[in-house]
Amino acid sequence: MKYSPVLLSTLLLASFSAHTALAQETAERRKRHYTAQARPYYRGPVRFTLGAGVGLYNGDLAENLTNNLPGPSISLGALYMMRPHLVVGGEFTYFQLGAKDQIPERGIAFQGRNESLVGFIRYEFLHDEGEFAGARSPAALIKPYLKAGAGFLLYNPKSYRGTDRPLPTTEYLPPEVNDYPAMALVAPVGLGLVFRLTPQINATAEAAYYFTSTDRLDDVSQRGNPSLKDGYGLVELKLEYAPWGR
Repeated sequence: MKYSPVLLSTLLLASFSAHTALAQETAERRKRHYTAQARPYYRGPVRFTLGAGVGLYNGDLAENLTNNLPGPSISLGALYMMRPHLVVGGEFTYFQLGAKDQIPERGIAFQGRNESLVGFIRYEFLHDEGEFAGARSPAALIKPYLKAGAGFLLYNPKSYRGTDRPLPTTEYLPPEVNDYPAMALVAPVGLGLVFRLTPQINATAEAAYYFTSTDRLDDVSQRGNPSLKDGYGLVELKLEYAPWGR
């Protein structure tokens, strides 16, 4: 079985994180930190995330949802609260993208399998007493946030003639380049809502747009507009789990 470099990196990162997280968590939980207003808080806890949703494409073939052939997405990640309002994290995502041509005369469609590995910062807008030591009121039940980050994308598109999803008998067009799967840089920006379910479990609804450094996310560049980079969006529902509690 062949594994991509991004997936291998993720597995190694996950193994290292699982090995060190408990020790770091124990040390940090005993150490108090203070805000500018002298409010004490503890960093953490480490929260592991699992998400699923849909991938949406934006590029030469389709600049709106009408021409999209959405694909599934699944993600694994980890979060860590550095201070009240500020969370850092990392995430591996596997997702599929697809679209049919918005220019009927050109008549090209594509489907692509993709993997990304990103790090990000999440800023939570609302005050949450649950993030402080000696909380003065119950923890917030809903928290909106803004997310931004950077990372790597491994993409592998296949283009073909048609307007529907490919079939086993579909004949794909010759690729524009011969280096697929290829790697690109990505920069996600997104919004989300955190729903507190229990002290250890949160649910999250998130929508993020990913700017990329490539125009070949769809294997259509020279046949399209090579001066514009492709992008994509991910809309996911996630569970966040803190195995060692708050």
